[in-house]
Amino acid sequence: MSSTTRTTQFSILDRSRTREGHPDAAALRDTVALARRAEQLGYHRFWVSEHHGVPGVAGSAPTVLAAAVAAATATIRVGTGGVMLPNHRPLVVAEQFGVLESLFPGRIDMGLGRSVGFTGGIRRALGTGKDAAEDFGAQLTELLGYFTGTQTTHPQVHARPAEGLRVPAFVLATGAGAPVAAETGLALVIGDLRDRRRMLDAIAAYRDAFRPSVLWPRPYVVISGTVAVAATTAQARRLLLPEARALAYSRTHGVFPPLRPADDGPAAAAVLTERERGFYQDALRGQLHGTEEQVADALGTLIDAAAADEVLVTTSTHDRAALLESYERLARVAGLTGRTAGRLPAA
Repeated sequence: MSSTTRTTQFSILDRSRTREGHPDAAALRDTVALARRAEQLGYHRFWVSEHHGVPGVAGSAPTVLAAAVAAATATIRVGTGGVMLPNHRPLVVAEQFGVLESLFPGRIDMGLGRSVGFTGGIRRALGTGKDAAEDFGAQLTELLGYFTGTQTTHPQVHARPAEGLRVPAFVLATGAGAPVAAETGLALVIGDLRDRRRMLDAIAAYRDAFRPSVLWPRPYVVISGTVAVAATTAQARRLLLPEARALAYSRTHGVFPPLRPADDGPAAAAVLTERERGFYQDALRGQLHGTEEQVADALGTLIDAAAADEVLVTTSTHDRAALLESYERLARVAGLTGRTAGRLPAA
């Protein structure tokens, strides 16, 4: 195991995935409960996501959910992964994070993305268009200016209580995200474990083009992806199946469904169309899963290759008990200092 695994920060992004047989509201309560456990285990950050009109995701209001998470915890950093700027006015985003930072000083992160609603109807309901992501750089500059009091897009407009506060800002790298992060001097969150070469090239370009800012004097790289840990390799792989199946269904039906219990083998494969089977196998490719020893080796290799400062884990599955156990085992792999990180028996 690489020594960097135990010197790298580990954090969690929970997407509040809904589960078959459970009400959507339960997913939000599950997120808050997971945040409490993550804090006990010693994870560095806990982030929530933004999705609109998606049947399988309950997290549609990330700053509201972040407030609930921060109120239910005491020390772990809390943030968004992320707020999608094209869906919002920068002034409102600044005000929301100003309120969060004022209520929970020193614990709030501002993760920002450039994605828009995934259907025309959702984009119209949000008051945005498919090309809104092209304005991400300008929106980001305006947003950051509200915190420093230097924004010029709307003269004499000030964001209260954000102005004068320092909230760490991160850019989720999709499309042009990495160059924008470098130009504005912000931390980079990047995660395409299925195409390692592309990810590593984007990280190298970000570091080369990085311009220091008041928030980040040097480049800061967070690699993000699914990591599943269990007593056996087969059990760890089983954790990945519900999300992979939901993704395959969404790619062929245009609807992202709630997670179903894991189902593998010939019977499960028989109910997939040939096109779905291809998406299903592709969704499983590149994910990190296995026993503690296997995951420790794989993570060490990945962290070393990317020279990553932090790992943001985004695992979702139907079996919440198995998911919690995976995060407990990962905490032990990472050498976290939580009160109960080492209580599981060795695999």
